[in-house]
Amino acid sequence: MTASALYQTYARADLAFERGEGAWLVGRDGERYLDFGAGVAVLSLGHAHPHLVATLNAAATRPWHVSNLFRIPEAERLAERLAQATFADLVFFTNSGAEAMECAIKTARKYHAANGEPQRYRLITFDGAFHGRTLATIAAGGNPKYLDGFGPPMDGFDQAPFGDLKTVEALIGPHTAGVLLEPIQGEGGVRVFQPSFLASLRRLCDERGLLLVFDEVQTGVGRTGCFLACDYAGVSPDIAALAKGLGGGFPLGACLATKEAAKGMTLGSHGSTFGGNPLAASVGNAVLDVVLAPGFMERVARLGGLLRQRLAQLHDRHPAIIESIRGEGLMFGLKTRVSNLDFTVAARDAKLLTIPAGDNVVRLLPPLIIEESEIAEAVERLELSCVRLEEKAASRREAAQ
Repeated sequence: MTASALYQTYARADLAFERGEGAWLVGRDGERYLDFGAGVAVLSLGHAHPHLVATLNAAATRPWHVSNLFRIPEAERLAERLAQATFADLVFFTNSGAEAMECAIKTARKYHAANGEPQRYRLITFDGAFHGRTLATIAAGGNPKYLDGFGPPMDGFDQAPFGDLKTVEALIGPHTAGVLLEPIQGEGGVRVFQPSFLASLRRLCDERGLLLVFDEVQTGVGRTGCFLACDYAGVSPDIAALAKGLGGGFPLGACLATKEAAKGMTLGSHGSTFGGNPLAASVGNAVLDVVLAPGFMERVARLGGLLRQRLAQLHDRHPAIIESIRGEGLMFGLKTRVSNLDFTVAARDAKLLTIPAGDNVVRLLPPLIIEESEIAEAVERLELSCVRLEEKAASRREAAQ
C-alpha cells in the first residue's frame, strides 16, 4: 500500500470499495464481496438501503446541526421511540459507542452521588470485555493490550472472571456503584452470558442497591433477534448504551436509562455538541422505521436459526478448522483451531468479509436484511475457506516430513 497520512493504528487490508448494495460490496478492482462484517455490526440495514438514502437526502436539505442549545424535534422523536421499545424512560444521544458508554458510567456514578453516597463510584466488569477506546472505557475493559502506554488505568473498575457470580459478590463493597457487562461479548470472542446469570445479576443488584449497566453497543437494535440482547434473558438493566446499528452507518450512539437511574443527570451535568443533531436523529428514526416494523425481528431470529444450523453442519465437516460455534440471532463467532487472522484472510480470498475477535474467534455479523440465499452463499464461501486452510495444513505437514 502507498504511504498514508492517517495514524498507523490499524492493520488495514489492501482493499477499498467503490459501491455497495444490501449485503454486497464492490471493490475498486470490480470484485464483489459478500459482507458478513457489516462494518463491525454497524450496517444493520446493509449498504445503500433505499429508506436510509432517501431519509438522509431529505435531511441534508434541512438544518444539519443546531447544537443542543435548541430543541431538536427529530431527536425528541427518536428518544421517545427508543423509550417505548425498551426499559428506558430517558435517552442521551452521542456520536459513538464509547461516548455512550462514558455517559452510562457517569450516569451510574451520579446516581449514587444524588443519593448522598458519592463514594459509590466503582463498577464491576468482566474479563474479556470491550467497552471502547477512551481512557475510562479501556480501564473498564481491562485489556492490557489497550491499556499499554497510556499511564495508570483510570480508577473505578473491578474485574471478575467471565460468568463468575461468586467473584462478583465478593467484589461488592462500600464503594461499588454497579455491574457493567455486554450480554454477549463481541470483541472478546462472541461469548454469551447465560440468561440465568443475567437474571442472577439483576437480583443481586436489586438486593445490594446497585445499578445494572448493559453495553449493547454491538448487540442492540435487533442484532440478536430482540431489540436489546438482554431481552432474550427477560432481564432489564437500569442503564444501557447503544450505537453501531442504531445509525445504520451514520455515527450515532445513545445512553438509555430509567428515570430513577438518571436522577443525578441534571442541568449541566453532561453534554455533547454533536450528539443527536438533526441529521443523525433523522437517520436513526429511519433505522427504527425498518427494525421496529412488525415481523422484522422475528425474521432476524428465524434467519439466525438457519445460520446456526448451517454453521453447525460446517463445523461437523471441518472439525480440524472450526472448534466451536457461538452466538445468537445474526451475531455469531467461529472459534477456530487455526489462526483467526489466517481464517479471515482465507475468507476474504473467497470474497467473504468477516471480523476477527478475541479468543481466536472469527465474527460473522451480516446486515439484518440478509436473505436466505445469501446465508447459503456465505456458508459456501466459508466451506471454501476451510478447504483451502486444510490443504495448506496438509502441504506444511508433507514439507516437514
